[in-house]
Amino acid sequence: MFNIKLLRENFEEVKAKLQHRGEDLSDLEKFGELDQKRRTLIVETEQLKKKRKDVSAQIAVLKKENKDAEDLVVEMREVGDQIKELDEELRVIEEELNALLLSIPNLPHETVPIGDTEDDNVEIRKWGELPQFDFEPKPHWDVATELGIIDFERAAKVTGSRFVFYKGLGAKLERALMSFMLDLHTEQHGYTEMLPPYLVNRASLTGTGQLPKFEEDVFLVEKKDYFLIPTAEVPVTNYYRDEILSAKDLPAKFAAYSACFRSEAGSAGRDTRGLIRQHQFNKVELVKFVKPEDSYDELEKLTNDAEKVLQLLGLPYRVVAICTGDLGFTAAKKYDLEVWLPSYNTYREISSCSNFEDFQARRANIRFRREPKAKPEFVHTLNGSGLAIGRTVAAILENYQQKDGRVRIPEALRPYMGGKEYIG
Repeated sequence: MFNIKLLRENFEEVKAKLQHRGEDLSDLEKFGELDQKRRTLIVETEQLKKKRKDVSAQIAVLKKENKDAEDLVVEMREVGDQIKELDEELRVIEEELNALLLSIPNLPHETVPIGDTEDDNVEIRKWGELPQFDFEPKPHWDVATELGIIDFERAAKVTGSRFVFYKGLGAKLERALMSFMLDLHTEQHGYTEMLPPYLVNRASLTGTGQLPKFEEDVFLVEKKDYFLIPTAEVPVTNYYRDEILSAKDLPAKFAAYSACFRSEAGSAGRDTRGLIRQHQFNKVELVKFVKPEDSYDELEKLTNDAEKVLQLLGLPYRVVAICTGDLGFTAAKKYDLEVWLPSYNTYREISSCSNFEDFQARRANIRFRREPKAKPEFVHTLNGSGLAIGRTVAAILENYQQKDGRVRIPEALRPYMGGKEYIG
């Protein structure tokens, strides 16, 4: 839920920041009218309730004196009917206002680059040397298919496009990456491991910002009105929904492995081959709940935690600051980690690390107290992929492929792969 106080007091500033996002602001212009109607109705309702209370007291006095109070009884009923009408008007106005507030994206932080598209994103740093091959590197789907470790065709037969079977050392590689990432984040980076539900309700997706605006992007289980999670961010962030935490509980840091399910609406024709864009994929997600004053330091730490995975795996990557027009609905600031994929001859996103400030916390009503009797404040929430496992598999297959068709296993993964040095 967007901060209504901020909208009331700084409407033009909010409008200017949203314009940097390239947002359609037509609905925003309705805010002033709706908010004023709501305030007027509240005042009128309170006045009528006071009148009803006064009339009720007068009736009590007359009845005590055995005097006729019928006219006042009729008046009180009329006032009651008026209150019911105003209450209904108020309910409708508040529904419209809440829908409007839920549709407004987060405001970009002042340090976010201003731009319209991904072409305006700003490279912050690079890490690693690009691999040099004395042969033409193959795309990861060809490497995997020739090694017999991933089967795209049978997955398409069993389910449909954008699904995959991992098998043999392919399945073991996927599992090894999951364990490696979780061990790193829990044992060295201080996160608590969590295994969340894969189905969530509407309130959860509303809390993290996918609903109501992006329902077409998620899978709905219609008979139960549950949704398959698009990311572990959803259940883990909602873990504290409608709760008040203690300051001593912050920062709260969780690392969650889950399958993720996305409809990929609007992605027709994009990345139709390989592991880059799947309807179902696995991911280790990092989620933080922090004090507001700490959130931007925590964003840098979160990004470094995700980077460490790529560094230990020896995968070249770059960090990109996302511009206002490419920021997404919920983030106030976001970095993308992009890993080098030789067959694409470019970097591709493998992690997004975001600070949402209090945007999600307001929607999910997640607060904390600095002292036992202090007024509750909204926490700041952050999350990032640590990492997307399928894309990490793709990066390993492409960057570590050998001329003879084998794939060298990164040293950090070998303990999780039974000591093997190569696949194939």
